[in-house]
Amino acid sequence: MKNYKNSDYALNKHSDGIVYGFADGSMLTITLGDYLAENPGMTEDDFRELKELSDSIYLQQDRDWNAQNKRNKSIHSIHESVLPNVASPEEIMISWIDEQEEAENQGQRLRAAYDALDMLTETQQRRYLAYHIDGLSGSEIAEREGTTQQAISKSLCLAETKIKIFVKSS
Repeated sequence: MKNYKNSDYALNKHSDGIVYGFADGSMLTITLGDYLAENPGMTEDDFRELKELSDSIYLQQDRDWNAQNKRNKSIHSIHESVLPNVASPEEIMISWIDEQEEAENQGQRLRAAYDALDMLTETQQRRYLAYHIDGLSGSEIAEREGTTQQAISKSLCLAETKIKIFVKSS
């Protein structure tokens, strides 16, 4: 709704007279005294009736203006005024597209990681995953497998070298 205090309806409603607003911004107020002086034979009841009519006309004009203004508002201005802390539809769409692209990139990286792991022997895969995924130390893996920490270290270095070569060639 447009600023109520400055609306023609509010100015007329809260005035003792009938307020006429003109396109150039000027205003004219007709008081009861002015009305009776200009219209001999009319009464105070006639003035009140005319004032009520002007109030209802201004009210309808305000309602019509507000309805038209709402139709003319862009979705962006409505969104910003109603939901200022929520992402706009465009931001949501861009975010979704970014998420899709990121998911595709992650999917490609994941496929590349699986392909790289396929280049390793079964022992190298098991040790590489235990170290990088499970977070076990070289000595913990050695203890688990009943071998030396040096054997685990060499196996991990060879696995990482194979993966680096695979990634560079992809």
